[in-house]
Amino acid sequence: MKQSPTDDDRLRRRIERLAAQLGRLGCVLVGTIRPRWIPARRGKVKRRLGPYYQWTFKDRGKTVTVNLAPSQVKLFQQAIDRQRRADRLLAEMRALSRQFLEATTQGVKRHNPKPT
Repeated sequence: MKQSPTDDDRLRRRIERLAAQLGRLGCVLVGTIRPRWIPARRGKVKRRLGPYYQWTFKDRGKTVTVNLAPSQVKLFQQAIDRQRRADRLLAEMRALSRQFLEATTQGVKRHNPKPT
């Protein structure tokens, strides 16, 4: 007779699958990429130059902006998307880890003081 896996086993396997997915992500970056246009005027004709792409992120509390070449945009955006995926995976791992650890370990026994 085949035994069904326990909830603890299912949680542990799910955490292991999430960890494996994290390991396969590759390059990750935080930040945002935005296209920018520069207003220009030649004589009486108004026009916009661009788009120029800028990657913005925080470094030690300061906003950093880096101009990207068009050939960099796709790779940088993929790395940003992978970071966001990693954030979601880690959030799920934290929640499952808490469930697993609470279910498989014994905490401090509560002492109910006697009423006087």
